[in-house]
Amino acid sequence: MINKITTLFNIKHPIVQGGMIWVSGWRLASAVSNAGGLGLIGAGSMYPDVLREHIIKCKKATSKPFGVNVPMLYPDINKIMDIIVEEGVKIVFTSAGNPKTWTSFLKDKGIAVVHVVSSVKFALKAEAAGVDAVVCEGFEAGGHNGREETTTFALIPMVKEHVKIPVIAAGGIGTGRGMLAAMVLGADGVQIGSRFAASEESSAHINFKNRIIDVKDGDTHLTLKELAPVRLVKNKFYNDVQELYQQNPTMADLKELLGRARSKKGMFEGDLEEGELEIGQIAGLIHEIKSAKAILEEIITEFNNAKASMHTL
Repeated sequence: MINKITTLFNIKHPIVQGGMIWVSGWRLASAVSNAGGLGLIGAGSMYPDVLREHIIKCKKATSKPFGVNVPMLYPDINKIMDIIVEEGVKIVFTSAGNPKTWTSFLKDKGIAVVHVVSSVKFALKAEAAGVDAVVCEGFEAGGHNGREETTTFALIPMVKEHVKIPVIAAGGIGTGRGMLAAMVLGADGVQIGSRFAASEESSAHINFKNRIIDVKDGDTHLTLKELAPVRLVKNKFYNDVQELYQQNPTMADLKELLGRARSKKGMFEGDLEEGELEIGQIAGLIHEIKSAKAILEEIITEFNNAKASMHTL
């Protein structure tokens, strides 16, 4: 398939692997890129020297394009950006911040920039900042979300109506049929996180991967909106949060309960009770752990079959 996204990134399929914290290391990113998609290293859970190591290893593992996802709230953001430039990364996805802050700096270095948004308002701001594309993420997505709680399939056509740059759909997409539906609504490509979190190459703990494939509809919920909205699997930690809400907590109370490294404890260390287990609603359709290559091929096959069967409607 040749379209705006495959051309922008020089990839075979318009599928981007989400740059998830504690999940998206060099093994996953290189595997997705080698399979024809765009792999992303998730810098949000990496110290600067660790990110450099992942970039170096990814360059050795694939000759195909890959990128780095950078949450702009990262405390060492200057060091992260310098490493990206020094190591010759050509694609950067930014999130959780003002796209004006780094877009010009990166584009002046010949780097393609994509910004993650959750509303038409922020999509327009990203376009005005000069980004090359936007990821429009609905609140079905796992992990941190926008406060608007707009669903992906409502968000995509609204954003498409207002911007001229390419639009990548994210949130609740993990199958070929979902990919086709997003593109029918105007998306030029899709970003998929949860499905790749349960891949063989994902750096998530095996306990978390197995929990993902056990998730059913209704097993995740968006919470902690006062701090930063996050979609979690319901477990002991989630229940502790809900019990605290019954006491009309302050921001300080919520922060104290959350503590530090809660997501690392759950997703990377495999503590299914006390850890933060970030996964999207689409997990209800994930039933087994497969290689990233098999996942991508399965999505493309289902996409093509669904597209071919559309005439029956």
